[in-house]
Amino acid sequence: MDIEQKQAEHIEFFVKQASALKGSALTSVIVEATSHPSLFAFSEILSVPSVLEVFTVNIVLWLCYAIDWAIAGIGCHSRIPFIFVVNCFFVGTCMQLEGTENSVYLDLLRLFAHGTWSDYKSIAGRLPQLVSAQALKLKQLTVLTLADTSKVLPYDQLMQELDVTNVRELEDFLINECMYVGIVRGKLDQLKRCFEVQFAAGRDLRPGQLGNMLQTLTDWLTTSDNLLVSIQEKIKWADTMSESDRKHRKEVEERVDEVKKSLSLKADVDFRGHEEIYSESGGVMDYEEDRGRPKR
Repeated sequence: MDIEQKQAEHIEFFVKQASALKGSALTSVIVEATSHPSLFAFSEILSVPSVLEVFTVNIVLWLCYAIDWAIAGIGCHSRIPFIFVVNCFFVGTCMQLEGTENSVYLDLLRLFAHGTWSDYKSIAGRLPQLVSAQALKLKQLTVLTLADTSKVLPYDQLMQELDVTNVRELEDFLINECMYVGIVRGKLDQLKRCFEVQFAAGRDLRPGQLGNMLQTLTDWLTTSDNLLVSIQEKIKWADTMSESDRKHRKEVEERVDEVKKSLSLKADVDFRGHEEIYSESGGVMDYEEDRGRPKR
């Protein structure tokens, strides 16, 4: 069973779990998912409505306050009804989440979806303490992120990003925890002190990254279309040149045949002329011989 199929099964399992729970009950699912040794994609879990409401409600509320402030700035008299409706709509959820640790677990899930080990170190004080399985998983995901940016990863860069102190430890990690797991394939070059990536599993798309990918694919499609037109023009030119060459070759062959026929005809005429000369000379010789013979 390949890694893609395994991923699909694990994702489906955790999405079902997350869909059936709300609030603080989701934290155990998040911890289990981020600790699972074979799960490397988390955007589907983040997309579950019960998960989204935990951290999006505060963002939406702040956005509503910003809109309310803008309305007040232009002197609109609907300011009070607007903020009243917003607060009534969100107050239940906000009161439920206030004072809980759910938000930090959602930040943790987003870190595993898009972040790296270095990102974790920079905000570790605001996140739950990682267990060993989570730390290992985040370092594996860090390798995937680095492999997406470059196909030749220097050992020094990897050791810095993964907090590894020596080459032996780094190579053991790449072999045992990355290549054997199936998330990357590549070659360890000890002489050049680098990891040459041949394959790397993809990570979850960052917000806004899909638009960049679509633009890249659009540019690639445009380039491919232009290249196809250029190739078709080259093929047409080659066909034209081939037809021209064929006609030229035919003309040359016809001229060669004409020359051959002309030479053959000339040779035949010359040969017949010589034949007549020889015949006439032979007749003279016979006549002279006859004159030299004694008459009987």
